[in-house]
Amino acid sequence: MANVVVVGSQWGDEGKGKIVDWLSERADVVVRFQGGHNAGHTLVVDGKVYKLSLLPSGVVRQGKLSIIGNGVVFDPHAFVAEVAKLKAQGVEVTPDRLKIAENTALILSLHRELDGFREDAASNSGTKIGTTRRGIGPAYEDKVGRRAVRVMDLADLETLPLKVDRLLTHHNALRRGLGHAEVTHEAIMSELISVADEILPYMDRVWKILDDKRRAGERILFEGAQGTLLDIDHGTYPFVTSSNTVAGQAAAGSGVGPGAIGYVLGITKAYTTRVGEGPFPTEQKNEVGEFLGTRGHEFGVVTGRKRRCGWFDAVLVRQAVAVNGIKGIALTKLDVLDGLDEIKVCTGYRLDGEAIDYLPASQGAQARVEPVYETLEGWKGTTAGARSWNDLPAQAVKYVRYIEELIGAPVALLSTSPERDDTILVTDPFQD
Repeated sequence: MANVVVVGSQWGDEGKGKIVDWLSERADVVVRFQGGHNAGHTLVVDGKVYKLSLLPSGVVRQGKLSIIGNGVVFDPHAFVAEVAKLKAQGVEVTPDRLKIAENTALILSLHRELDGFREDAASNSGTKIGTTRRGIGPAYEDKVGRRAVRVMDLADLETLPLKVDRLLTHHNALRRGLGHAEVTHEAIMSELISVADEILPYMDRVWKILDDKRRAGERILFEGAQGTLLDIDHGTYPFVTSSNTVAGQAAAGSGVGPGAIGYVLGITKAYTTRVGEGPFPTEQKNEVGEFLGTRGHEFGVVTGRKRRCGWFDAVLVRQAVAVNGIKGIALTKLDVLDGLDEIKVCTGYRLDGEAIDYLPASQGAQARVEPVYETLEGWKGTTAGARSWNDLPAQAVKYVRYIEELIGAPVALLSTSPERDDTILVTDPFQD
């Protein structure tokens, strides 16, 4: 059976929750391989709604092993709070059902504070990125700078103080430069020790567990956060997240070889949204954008921030297909387009008068691209709740087929409502 990587093919918020839930029922192991608690999934299982931000989706299903991989930055206090929230909903998250990679870098209070200090300063200068202020970026900076405190360090109280001192040498210099008070060694040590006993039982050699599971033929679902266009290398830099969100990160971020990945599924919304600052060629700052946002309930799961909305951008998704090696897409929220007289699709760009078929890498060029649209006839019938192609209006089918042609990837699943059963299955990603 093929192991599956799920990635967002736009700016995130493509409706991964439902698709990941649908796939996790078929998986034996579910792995988070990047990001932090700055993105979320909404799962509906047996009528209950679960909102997850750090934990893999497998935790809400009995008999599944969930894993937080080394590519994640891990806020221990957010983890404890999320586990408690799930317990209140009747879900027990225990060390036999969840493993955290021992080499996972921690997010501490000083990371969250630095994130906020920088955003406040950037707001005044007009250079704001639009982060969630959860410390994700600063934690990744410390990981790359080789000064991070990792999960395994919580078990080594002899070397932990030395690691904290090294971390504070860097952070306190930054805080002084930004006009904020320094953090004491005692405060960070207390913060870490207070949570160690709740975290350490989950710590394990994740790479070894995954290797054993793979050799045993168990199905592994690698669950990404955010979307391709927020990738630190391949996204709309600098308006991106601080990790690699593309499918290739599934291997590095969990400790498996690239050969363990069998199928890459790109979650793709039938229109386009993004949260935060940065370029958005097909954004509609008009009644169309308001319609899409209202009909699609476009607010962030974790932050509640209103999403910017626009027409489907085939240029961006086609690029995501190439960068990720996407074999098929799960097209979501088709029902949001029901009732529109006409629907526009971006098929290319013009940059300084020249036709191009890609998103430029430079920030200035990204801001200058102009979308080239093809206008399609809308449909008056409804796609909501459709469970077969025969249930779809003819023009809706035409729209889907046109998207497939433009992006160079087939639809593997088609979602027609938030309900998990309202899904048209074309190709099961877990099948060889």
